[in-house]
Amino acid sequence: MGGFGAEIVAKYNYWIYVLLMMIGFYAMIAKRNLVKKLLGMNIFQTAIILMFVSAGVKHGAAIPILDKHEVLEHGVHAASVVNPLPHVLMLTAIVVSVSVTGVALAIMQRIYRRYGTLEEDEILEKIGE
Repeated sequence: MGGFGAEIVAKYNYWIYVLLMMIGFYAMIAKRNLVKKLLGMNIFQTAIILMFVSAGVKHGAAIPILDKHEVLEHGVHAASVVNPLPHVLMLTAIVVSVSVTGVALAIMQRIYRRYGTLEEDEILEKIGE
């Protein structure tokens, strides 16, 4: 396999993330149940988090814990150290994702108590009455 085909196979993990994103996007757009929409949003968010974490990986690089004296004496060779920023940002994204899911579930609980259903069509019908 040459050129373009080899590049596609080499980046298979990104194709998996795109597939997960499309599954989540489909669930958010096509499903009428609010819980299924929320599940689709969570799948979409997870795909994005996985994509950023894998984009921050450097094979053969060291962790970014350095000796102060060695850094002052020789400096830091940035290519040999992993950048922790994408991973730290994704930890923040995970916390936000869990918080949004919790708030969304609480709102859905209130919607169910008020309208007796979580089906979007039925809720819109009852709002219009």
